[in-house]
Amino acid sequence: MGSISQAINEMGLDLYNELNKKAADKNIFFSPMSISTGLVMVLLGARGNTATQMQEVKTRFSKLLMAFFLIGLSHPVSYGGSDLWILTLINDLYFTVQQYLECTKELYGAILQTVDFKSATEAARQTINSWVESKTQGKKAQVRLELFVRGVIDTTAVLVLVNAIYFKATWEYKFEEKHTMPRDFRINQNESKSVQMMYKKDRFKIAHIQEINAQILMIPYAGKSLNMIILLPNDTTGLEQVERAMTYEKLTRWTSLESMRDREVKVYLPRFKLQDSFKLNLPLQEMGMIDVFKESNADLSGMAPSQKLFLSEVVHKAYVEVNEEGTLAAVATGSVASNSYISADLFKADHPFLFFIQHNPTNTILFLGKLCSP
Repeated sequence: MGSISQAINEMGLDLYNELNKKAADKNIFFSPMSISTGLVMVLLGARGNTATQMQEVKTRFSKLLMAFFLIGLSHPVSYGGSDLWILTLINDLYFTVQQYLECTKELYGAILQTVDFKSATEAARQTINSWVESKTQGKKAQVRLELFVRGVIDTTAVLVLVNAIYFKATWEYKFEEKHTMPRDFRINQNESKSVQMMYKKDRFKIAHIQEINAQILMIPYAGKSLNMIILLPNDTTGLEQVERAMTYEKLTRWTSLESMRDREVKVYLPRFKLQDSFKLNLPLQEMGMIDVFKESNADLSGMAPSQKLFLSEVVHKAYVEVNEEGTLAAVATGSVASNSYISADLFKADHPFLFFIQHNPTNTILFLGKLCSP
């Protein structure tokens, strides 16, 4: 399981680094699981040089999907319970070869849906977006994930692969709403804003990492199978230093049981909602997937031998809400240290920080985000 978990976490950190190149002072939130599921379905149909170029990315995505089968987080099923946590992963194919369809259905639970891209393009787009909204509990959670905006799907579309994830979990120890009050969140040295800051005093696992001058706090969700890990620099200017230093090996060491200590901590954490949207063509090309986006070079003949297919767009949208009760997240992807411990009883997340939602038994990162401004 160690090598699988490593593949998942490395892929998430690599993608974060690519996305962060143009978002140094902006919020980021995404799900490596959602993105990888959609791309692995494309990979099943890749042939020739297209498949060869994707090999490095393929290795990580393939291991990633294997991991979710092993830890029980794959296929179109809900896990957990209303008083614990729920993770729902659903895939769908809109339109290709029978063998390819059978593989995607068997491995990833993808089901073929028929729409008319050529003569009813707008209706097809709305159908797909409605499916995403229904599978991410959009109406119930008052979240609208319009995965495909006008123009992304046109009359040349042949195949659309869609992946959606809905996640909901309550804290093991809930924050009491009566303690939430307005406090300043320091965006940088010169700018701050008033936010609703939650507060709780309880026992948490915490560590101080001297080499990056930062604290790490682990907040468990009910059932303790999942944690939110917050990596908080000691000052407002420290996030870039943390990002430069962060690797899979270091993050594993910083969050290890040997580094964390169970202590009574006063925790201040902002209540926040993030909604993010990414076009992933360029980041994925930077990670090695090049030919699949070129009409003249792409070889996706494993999907439809009689048609010249290529990826025109890969889009990813994600939503997360953190409050006194716990965390709600909905995401969708579409494809056209020094371990020494310094006593700390105060964890005040009133300036930019990184956060991870982690599957505790395997140390696998399911969601990854950066909060620069609540």
